[in-house]
Amino acid sequence: MSRMYRIESGSTHGLADTAAFIDLLNNLPEQLQSFFSADREVIVTRAPGRLDLMGGIADYSGSLVLQLPISNGTHAALQRQEDNTIRIVSLAADPRDRPRMFEMPLAAFQSEGKIIEYDLACDRFNTAPDDHWAAYIAGAFLVLMRERGASFAEGARILIGSSVPEGKGVSSSASLEVSVMQAIAAAYEIEMSPREMAFLCQMVENLIAGAPCGVMDQMTAVCGEMDRLLALLCQPGELMGTVKLPDELSVWGIDSDIRHAVTGADYGTVRTAASMGYRMIAERAGLEANPTGKSGLLKIDDPKWRGYLANITPGEFEQSYAELLPHEMSGEKFLERYGGITDAVTSVKPGLSYPVFQATRHPIYEHARVKAFAEILKNWRSSNNEEQAGALGELMFESHDSYSACGLGSSGTDEIVKLVREAGFDNGLYGAKITGGGSGGTVAVLSHSDAEGAVKVVAEKYAQQTRHQPIVISGSSPGSSVFGYLRLFKEIQR
Repeated sequence: MSRMYRIESGSTHGLADTAAFIDLLNNLPEQLQSFFSADREVIVTRAPGRLDLMGGIADYSGSLVLQLPISNGTHAALQRQEDNTIRIVSLAADPRDRPRMFEMPLAAFQSEGKIIEYDLACDRFNTAPDDHWAAYIAGAFLVLMRERGASFAEGARILIGSSVPEGKGVSSSASLEVSVMQAIAAAYEIEMSPREMAFLCQMVENLIAGAPCGVMDQMTAVCGEMDRLLALLCQPGELMGTVKLPDELSVWGIDSDIRHAVTGADYGTVRTAASMGYRMIAERAGLEANPTGKSGLLKIDDPKWRGYLANITPGEFEQSYAELLPHEMSGEKFLERYGGITDAVTSVKPGLSYPVFQATRHPIYEHARVKAFAEILKNWRSSNNEEQAGALGELMFESHDSYSACGLGSSGTDEIVKLVREAGFDNGLYGAKITGGGSGGTVAVLSHSDAEGAVKVVAEKYAQQTRHQPIVISGSSPGSSVFGYLRLFKEIQR
């Protein structure tokens, strides 16, 4: 006789990776077979990664973004435990590798009867590099304690399995945060809307993991719909519905093998530079800036643009503000002149030089590009698909070039985009651009629906040039709010 998990409630939605994850729970390696108790339910959740088709780093400046939830996802299995400890196991993508393990008492999130500040939690995880990955998981408990007043009388055991490639620019972190937050909400009966869940997960990444991302990744992992682009106006996160991809088009991702990280200096530098540009523009426009009480952080009364660079039109920028902005500016000089910025998750470092002009220009033009891209898709006419596909592709190429001008390109992603350009329209390849935070990661490719062979040729040429066999990402899957959660129990099998 043996005990096997059965689904008490919820649906796998026909997802093969979810069925495989349940099989994995039934066949854990010997050292993990006692990880979950046999007499308590296990909650299973799932959240996808995402492919940033258009919008990318303009999200923190208020742009419209278009995001596709990919077929790769992260599963979280959570079981409440009587003790007050969080025990986490993250399974390796290669079953031959050892899983990562982490354990902490929930009491560590309190000091002298009070819930600790985010800065302290962030420091603790950052001073233990081998455990930093656990900040994306354990941090959800602290965010719920601080933001929702949640009280956890019981601890949890959490097992993570993911097929979302790490460091590839397809948001493995948001997929992880969302799957865990959904599992905690289900297991501890904490009610929250999908939109609220996305913002709480963003707080985990910004304030505890220390990565200054926008909310588009988490919103896609929560609210994305299969085979549709999620349209999100990042002001700060207004869902604008979804956009169906025409039957004639397909979206792919090709991995450059250059590791991307939102915590990296390039992303943070460009984001800070954009905030510096906004501060300069606001002064020229006569908007009043006031300190918030936090060193270097300002609040600007801005009824015109509502605090978002993306609300400035390209024409307005060129006519009134472009000549104001320096191409480069030291943090020291900026702080002496302007005092601070409005971005609460980055700061101006006196010893760094910032690409103010291009970092400010990028979100203004990107917002216009994304709106044009969305309009073409919404008004798609099959009788005129080649002209429309060409226009979409050109917008993607322009976006990629703008990333590079900000300093967020890389040799690998530039080469993949070049190979797509060279293969071109005759092979059904229309456009390509770097995704997400840039500086490596994955390239999004727009193609004709029957151009799989051409995409694989590009990947193979890249492999020959770099001796790296790239991961090719295809397909789609639903966000966590559609998936919901599974409730599993063990039953005796004879």
